Amino acid sequence: MFYEWKPYVSVAERRKKAARQMAKLAKKGHPVSPVVIEGKIIAKTFWGKAWCENLEHYSDFSNRLPRGRTYARNGSVVDLQIAAGEVRAWVSGSSLYKVEVKVAGVSTARWSSIRKDCAGGIDSLVELLQGRLSKGVMERICKPKSGLFPEPAEIKFTCSCPDWASMCKHVAAVLYGIGARLDERPEHIFQLRKVDEKELVAKASRGLPLSKKGPAAEKVLATDGLAELFGLDMGSPEVEERAAAPRGRGRPSQAKKARGAAASHSPKEKRPRRVAPRGSARTRTDE
Repeated sequence: MFYEWKPYVSVAERRKKAARQMAKLAKKGHPVSPVVIEGKIIAKTFWGKAWCENLEHYSDFSNRLPRGRTYARNGSVVDLQIAAGEVRAWVSGSSLYKVEVKVAGVSTARWSSIRKDCAGGIDSLVELLQGRLSKGVMERICKPKSGLFPEPAEIKFTCSCPDWASMCKHVAAVLYGIGARLDERPEHIFQLRKVDEKELVAKASRGLPLSKKGPAAEKVLATDGLAELFGLDMGSPEVEERAAAPRGRGRPSQAKKARGAAASHSPKEKRPRRVAPRGSARTRTDE
Protein backbone atom coordinates (compact mmCIF):
# COMPACT_ATOMS: atom_id res chain seq x y z
CA MET A 1 0.00 0.00 0.00
CA PHE A 2 1.36 3.37 -0.95
CA TYR A 3 0.50 6.70 0.64
CA GLU A 4 0.51 9.86 -1.40
CA TRP A 5 2.05 12.72 0.52
CA LYS A 6 0.56 16.12 0.02
CA PRO A 7 2.89 18.74 -1.47
CA TYR A 8 4.64 20.97 1.06
CA VAL A 9 3.07 24.37 1.59
CA SER A 10 5.09 27.06 3.37
CA VAL A 11 3.88 28.68 6.56
CA ALA A 12 3.60 32.06 4.83
CA GLU A 13 1.42 30.59 2.09
CA ARG A 14 -0.81 28.87 4.61
CA ARG A 15 -1.22 32.07 6.57
CA LYS A 16 -2.22 33.98 3.45
CA LYS A 17 -4.84 31.38 2.68
CA ALA A 18 -6.13 31.45 6.26
CA ALA A 19 -6.23 35.26 6.19
CA ARG A 20 -8.50 35.20 3.14
CA GLN A 21 -10.85 32.77 4.86
CA MET A 22 -10.91 34.80 8.07
CA ALA A 23 -11.66 37.93 6.06
CA LYS A 24 -14.78 36.23 4.77
CA LEU A 25 -15.83 35.46 8.36
CA ALA A 26 -15.17 39.06 9.37
CA LYS A 27 -17.53 40.29 6.64
CA LYS A 28 -20.24 38.09 8.17
CA GLY A 29 -19.78 39.84 11.53
CA HIS A 30 -17.37 37.45 13.23
CA PRO A 31 -14.94 39.37 15.50
CA VAL A 32 -11.64 37.90 14.31
CA SER A 33 -8.96 37.96 17.03
CA PRO A 34 -5.68 36.26 16.07
CA VAL A 35 -2.95 35.34 18.55
CA VAL A 36 0.08 37.49 17.74
CA ILE A 37 3.36 36.50 19.39
CA GLU A 38 6.50 38.56 18.87
CA GLY A 39 9.67 36.53 19.11
CA LYS A 40 9.97 33.11 20.72
CA ILE A 41 8.48 33.98 24.10
CA ILE A 42 4.80 33.02 24.15
CA ALA A 43 3.91 34.67 27.45
CA LYS A 44 5.70 37.54 29.21
CA THR A 45 3.71 38.08 32.42
CA PHE A 46 4.12 35.68 35.31
CA TRP A 47 0.47 34.59 35.09
CA GLY A 48 0.73 33.91 31.37
CA LYS A 49 3.90 31.92 31.95
CA ALA A 50 2.24 30.09 34.85
CA TRP A 51 -0.58 28.95 32.53
CA CYS A 52 1.91 27.47 30.04
CA GLU A 53 3.99 25.85 32.79
CA ASN A 54 0.86 24.33 34.28
CA LEU A 55 0.14 22.62 30.93
CA GLU A 56 3.70 21.33 30.64
CA HIS A 57 3.57 19.71 34.07
CA TYR A 58 0.98 17.21 32.86
CA SER A 59 2.44 14.08 31.24
CA ASP A 60 -0.80 13.59 29.26
CA PHE A 61 0.03 16.72 27.25
CA SER A 62 3.82 16.51 27.04
CA ASN A 63 4.14 14.59 23.76
CA ARG A 64 2.09 17.07 21.70
CA LEU A 65 2.91 20.41 23.31
CA PRO A 66 6.26 21.09 21.54
CA ARG A 67 4.64 21.05 18.10
CA GLY A 68 1.87 23.25 19.42
CA ARG A 69 4.40 25.84 20.61
CA THR A 70 5.75 26.10 17.08
CA TYR A 71 2.27 26.61 15.65
CA ALA A 72 1.48 29.27 18.25
CA ARG A 73 4.72 31.17 17.62
CA ASN A 74 4.41 31.27 13.83
CA GLY A 75 0.92 32.81 13.94
CA SER A 76 -1.07 29.69 13.02
CA VAL A 77 -3.77 30.51 15.60
CA VAL A 78 -5.61 32.96 13.35
CA ASP A 79 -8.59 33.42 15.66
CA LEU A 80 -9.17 32.76 19.37
CA GLN A 81 -12.33 33.62 21.32
CA ILE A 82 -12.65 33.07 25.08
CA ALA A 83 -16.08 32.80 26.71
CA ALA A 84 -17.52 31.31 29.90
CA GLY A 85 -16.07 27.81 30.20
CA GLU A 86 -15.02 27.49 26.56
CA VAL A 87 -12.55 28.56 23.89
CA ARG A 88 -13.28 28.57 20.16
CA ALA A 89 -10.43 28.98 17.71
CA TRP A 90 -9.33 28.59 14.10
CA VAL A 91 -5.85 27.19 13.41
CA SER A 92 -4.06 27.29 10.09
CA GLY A 93 -2.49 24.00 8.96
CA SER A 94 -2.62 22.18 5.67
CA SER A 95 -6.18 23.48 5.87
CA LEU A 96 -8.09 25.74 8.26
CA TYR A 97 -9.19 23.72 11.30
CA LYS A 98 -11.77 24.53 13.95
CA VAL A 99 -10.77 23.86 17.57
CA GLU A 100 -13.04 23.86 20.62
CA VAL A 101 -11.81 23.62 24.21
CA LYS A 102 -14.20 23.10 27.11
CA VAL A 103 -13.06 23.96 30.64
CA ALA A 104 -15.04 22.83 33.70
CA GLY A 105 -16.10 25.40 36.26
CA VAL A 106 -14.13 25.60 39.49
CA SER A 107 -15.65 23.91 42.52
CA THR A 108 -17.47 26.02 45.10
CA ALA A 109 -15.11 24.94 47.88
CA ARG A 110 -11.98 25.91 45.95
CA TRP A 111 -13.42 29.27 44.87
CA SER A 112 -14.42 30.02 48.45
CA SER A 113 -10.87 29.25 49.61
CA ILE A 114 -9.41 31.48 46.89
CA ARG A 115 -11.67 34.37 47.84
CA LYS A 116 -10.73 34.04 51.50
CA ASP A 117 -7.01 33.99 50.77
CA CYS A 118 -7.18 36.86 48.27
CA ALA A 119 -9.07 39.09 50.71
CA GLY A 120 -6.02 39.11 52.98
CA GLY A 121 -3.66 39.98 50.12
CA ILE A 122 -5.56 42.94 48.68
CA ASP A 123 -3.92 46.28 49.44
CA SER A 124 -6.31 48.74 47.84
CA LEU A 125 -10.06 48.68 47.34
CA VAL A 126 -9.70 51.39 44.71
CA GLU A 127 -7.30 49.12 42.82
CA LEU A 128 -9.89 46.36 42.76
CA LEU A 129 -12.69 48.68 41.69
CA GLN A 130 -10.53 49.83 38.80
CA GLY A 131 -10.22 46.23 37.64
CA ARG A 132 -6.57 45.82 38.58
CA LEU A 133 -5.38 42.77 40.51
CA SER A 134 -2.28 42.93 42.67
CA LYS A 135 0.61 40.52 42.24
CA GLY A 136 -0.30 38.76 45.50
CA VAL A 137 -3.83 38.06 44.25
CA MET A 138 -2.61 36.78 40.88
CA GLU A 139 -0.05 34.51 42.56
CA ARG A 140 -2.84 32.94 44.61
CA ILE A 141 -5.02 32.50 41.52
CA CYS A 142 -2.15 30.86 39.58
CA LYS A 143 -1.17 28.52 42.41
CA PRO A 144 -0.87 24.91 41.13
CA LYS A 145 -3.54 22.44 42.24
CA SER A 146 -5.44 24.95 44.41
CA GLY A 147 -5.68 27.95 42.04
CA LEU A 148 -7.89 28.57 39.03
CA PHE A 149 -5.79 26.70 36.46
CA PRO A 150 -7.55 23.53 35.29
CA GLU A 151 -6.18 19.99 35.45
CA PRO A 152 -6.27 17.61 32.46
CA ALA A 153 -9.47 15.94 33.69
CA GLU A 154 -11.18 19.36 33.62
CA ILE A 155 -10.28 20.08 29.97
CA LYS A 156 -12.11 18.61 26.97
CA PHE A 157 -11.19 19.48 23.39
CA THR A 158 -12.02 18.69 19.78
CA CYS A 159 -10.43 19.54 16.43
CA SER A 160 -11.73 19.20 12.89
CA CYS A 161 -8.36 17.90 11.62
CA PRO A 162 -7.92 14.18 10.68
CA ASP A 163 -5.26 13.57 13.36
CA TRP A 164 -6.12 10.49 15.42
CA ALA A 165 -4.29 11.71 18.56
CA SER A 166 -6.33 12.78 21.58
CA MET A 167 -4.47 16.10 21.55
CA CYS A 168 -3.32 17.25 18.12
CA LYS A 169 -0.84 20.04 17.45
CA HIS A 170 -3.71 22.41 16.62
CA VAL A 171 -5.26 21.96 20.08
CA ALA A 172 -1.83 22.37 21.68
CA ALA A 173 -1.35 25.62 19.76
CA VAL A 174 -4.68 26.92 21.07
CA LEU A 175 -3.75 26.03 24.67
CA TYR A 176 -0.57 28.05 24.32
CA GLY A 177 -2.57 30.78 22.64
CA ILE A 178 -4.68 31.04 25.81
CA GLY A 179 -1.50 31.75 27.78
CA ALA A 180 -0.58 34.53 25.36
CA ARG A 181 -4.08 36.00 25.60
CA LEU A 182 -3.91 35.98 29.42
CA ASP A 183 -0.91 38.28 29.11
CA GLU A 184 -3.22 40.95 27.72
CA ARG A 185 -6.38 40.17 29.69
CA PRO A 186 -5.83 38.13 32.88
CA GLU A 187 -9.55 38.36 33.68
CA HIS A 188 -10.13 35.65 31.08
CA ILE A 189 -9.08 33.04 33.63
CA PHE A 190 -12.21 33.90 35.64
CA GLN A 191 -14.34 33.45 32.53
CA LEU A 192 -12.85 30.07 31.79
CA ARG A 193 -13.55 28.79 35.30
CA LYS A 194 -17.04 30.35 35.37
CA VAL A 195 -16.54 32.61 38.38
CA ASP A 196 -17.05 36.34 38.84
CA GLU A 197 -13.96 38.32 39.85
CA LYS A 198 -16.24 41.00 41.35
CA GLU A 199 -16.83 38.60 44.24
CA LEU A 200 -13.24 39.30 45.26
CA VAL A 201 -14.20 42.96 45.61
CA ALA A 202 -17.26 42.12 47.72
CA LYS A 203 -15.21 39.89 50.00
CA ALA A 204 -12.29 42.28 50.36
CA SER A 205 -14.32 45.48 50.81
CA ARG A 206 -15.56 44.35 54.23
CA GLY A 207 -12.08 44.46 55.67
CA LEU A 208 -10.62 47.43 53.83
CA PRO A 209 -11.00 50.85 55.51
CA LEU A 210 -11.88 53.89 53.49
CA SER A 211 -9.02 56.23 52.70
CA LYS A 212 -8.62 59.07 55.21
CA LYS A 213 -6.10 61.00 53.19
CA GLY A 214 -7.09 64.43 51.93
CA PRO A 215 -6.30 65.81 48.51
CA ALA A 216 -2.67 66.37 47.65
CA ALA A 217 -1.32 69.87 48.15
CA GLU A 218 -0.77 70.38 44.45
CA LYS A 219 -4.45 69.57 43.79
CA VAL A 220 -5.80 72.31 46.14
CA LEU A 221 -6.54 75.61 44.41
CA ALA A 222 -5.18 78.55 46.40
CA THR A 223 -7.29 81.65 47.06
CA ASP A 224 -4.79 83.74 45.12
CA GLY A 225 -5.56 81.63 42.08
CA LEU A 226 -9.27 82.21 42.55
CA ALA A 227 -8.82 85.95 42.87
CA GLU A 228 -6.75 86.12 39.73
CA LEU A 229 -9.12 83.83 37.86
CA PHE A 230 -12.34 85.72 38.70
CA GLY A 231 -10.97 89.20 39.30
CA LEU A 232 -11.91 89.31 43.00
CA ASP A 233 -10.29 90.69 46.12
CA MET A 234 -10.60 87.67 48.41
CA GLY A 235 -9.84 89.70 51.55
CA SER A 236 -12.43 92.47 51.04
CA PRO A 237 -15.48 92.63 53.35
CA GLU A 238 -17.79 92.78 50.36
CA VAL A 239 -16.58 89.44 49.05
CA GLU A 240 -16.81 87.85 52.49
CA GLU A 241 -20.36 89.15 52.98
CA ARG A 242 -21.33 87.97 49.49
CA ALA A 243 -20.01 84.49 50.20
CA ALA A 244 -21.75 84.31 53.59
CA ALA A 245 -25.12 85.62 52.38
CA PRO A 246 -27.75 82.92 51.75
CA ARG A 247 -28.99 82.39 48.21
CA GLY A 248 -32.58 82.48 47.05
CA ARG A 249 -35.42 84.40 48.71
CA GLY A 250 -34.75 86.82 51.46
CA ARG A 251 -31.29 87.79 50.26
CA PRO A 252 -30.81 91.51 51.01
CA SER A 253 -30.10 93.82 48.13
CA GLN A 254 -26.80 95.66 47.83
CA ALA A 255 -28.56 98.97 48.61
CA LYS A 256 -30.03 97.65 51.85
CA LYS A 257 -26.68 96.18 52.84
CA ALA A 258 -25.01 99.55 52.18
CA ARG A 259 -27.61 101.45 54.26
CA GLY A 260 -27.27 98.92 57.04
CA ALA A 261 -23.50 99.20 57.03
CA ALA A 262 -23.68 103.01 57.09
CA ALA A 263 -26.17 103.00 59.95
CA SER A 264 -24.10 100.61 62.02
CA HIS A 265 -20.93 102.73 61.72
CA SER A 266 -22.44 106.28 62.07
CA PRO A 267 -23.10 107.63 65.59
CA LYS A 268 -26.71 108.13 66.65
CA GLU A 269 -27.87 111.75 66.90
CA LYS A 270 -29.97 112.81 69.88
CA ARG A 271 -33.20 114.38 68.82
CA PRO A 272 -34.54 117.32 70.98
CA ARG A 273 -37.59 116.62 73.05
CA ARG A 274 -40.64 118.17 71.54
CA VAL A 275 -42.66 120.25 74.00
CA ALA A 276 -46.14 121.33 73.16
CA PRO A 277 -46.80 125.14 73.50
CA ARG A 278 -49.10 126.51 76.11
CA GLY A 279 -52.66 126.93 75.14
CA SER A 280 -52.54 124.39 72.41
CA ALA A 281 -55.17 121.75 72.00
CA ARG A 282 -52.95 119.18 73.67
CA THR A 283 -52.39 121.37 76.83
CA ARG A 284 -54.57 120.41 79.80
CA THR A 285 -56.53 123.43 81.17
CA ASP A 286 -58.47 123.94 84.34
CA GLU A 287 -62.20 123.92 83.96
